[in-house]
Amino acid sequence: MRCLGIVVRRLFILCLPMLLLTASITWAANSLWLYQHGFEKYDVSRTTGLAEAELDRVARELITYFRSGDKHITLTVVKDGEPVELFTEREIIHLWEVKMLFRLVYYLLASTLAFVIVYSAVMLRRQRGRAWRVLSSGILKASILTLGVMGAAALAVIAAFGPLFWWFHEILFFFFEGDYWILDPAKHYLIQLFPQGFWYDAFLLCGGITAGLAVILGGVSGRYLLLKRRVAV
Repeated sequence: MRCLGIVVRRLFILCLPMLLLTASITWAANSLWLYQHGFEKYDVSRTTGLAEAELDRVARELITYFRSGDKHITLTVVKDGEPVELFTEREIIHLWEVKMLFRLVYYLLASTLAFVIVYSAVMLRRQRGRAWRVLSSGILKASILTLGVMGAAALAVIAAFGPLFWWFHEILFFFFEGDYWILDPAKHYLIQLFPQGFWYDAFLLCGGITAGLAVILGGVSGRYLLLKRRVAV
């Protein structure tokens, strides 16, 4: 039983960083502000020839699609006064692939959150007087691990985002058929809407949010442990 307890505590420490990261990605995937900020920063209206009102509708439609049970998205926009089908079949298939990845993120978020809640509840029931100290110690260790991983990831992204972005797609989309993620910026609206710079910002933002949450949790836990130590002395 002692060995099992050690394994479960270590699993808790590993689950918490995943919980924070998937929570950050989930927020970003559903953030209308992030879409709008990227469209404005990278002058997507000029690149695509779409009015800002149309871009705003595109962002809302994409967020709705990623939340829905639909496999494919059909999106018609108005450009120069004429209706235009925004995405080609290749882009539609790739968006479905992205949707499957988001679902994986949501699953990881739900499963890690469930584990953390159940573990915490069991600890509070069984450990009683020691529960908060044990939980705080685990949270502090998990927060330090999160900050270390996010710091290393941030340095890698800043140093070589282009190659990493390519390898990221090569690895993730290996499990899907074809190479639908390879798009032509001259004719595919999807890559015009979301240029590489957008994803660079999104990666850093998610990493920053994850690190920020880790700092808050680690700070509160560390403060609690410090106060307990002073009381004990």
